[in-house]
This record gives sequence, structure tokens and C-alpha cells, in this order.
Amino acid sequence: MKYFKIEEFDCQETGENHMDPDFLERIELLRHRCGFPFHITSGYRSKDHSLESKKERPGMHSRGRAADIAVKSGYERHKIVKEAMNLGFNGIGVADSFVHVDTRKSPVIWVY
Repeated sequence: MKYFKIEEFDCQETGENHMDPDFLERIELLRHRCGFPFHITSGYRSKDHSLESKKERPGMHSRGRAADIAVKSGYERHKIVKEAMNLGFNGIGVADSFVHVDTRKSPVIWVY
């Protein structure tokens, strides 16, 4: 990968990493189109991760098809959301300090 090290996507609690290769290619393209560095705050999450284990069904992070990207400004937040939608990321969650992107089948956007 050009912009990321695979370790940036490791589960923060178990160290596991089963990221989907197609997702990684798409997030590389997202980073390229945005034109500014990304800091991944959450990538792969083991099904044993404290956030995933509370869910009825583990989410996109546990499938290796999601990442949370830290943002510093409204410009970065807007650019990531705009480009993510253009690239077919169907799950987009917007928070003050990060944007979640994933490749679920049905499009949805939410705020934290």
C-alpha cells in the first residue's frame, strides 16, 4: 500500500487483522482523492473486541470492511464524505473527530 501500513488497521484490543483486500484498495483511493494524510483510529475489530462483542451481530469492522478516519476540520470531514460517496462507500458515519466509512451493500449515513 502506498499511503498506509497494514498495522494501522490492527484490532486495538487483540492485535488481529483480517482486513478485506478490496476495502484496503478502496480506502487507498479515497486517501489519494482527498489529498491529505489519514490517521486510522479504528480498522479491524475482532469479534471479541469490547465494542463488537456487545452487538447482536458483529459489524463491518469485524468483517474487515470498515475504518474510522480522524478529522481535524469541517473541510476534511466534507471532503472524506464527498469522495467516499463517489467511490461507493455505502456506510458513512459522521462524528466531530472522525468519519466512519464501510462497504456495506445498502447505503446509509448517520451521525454520532
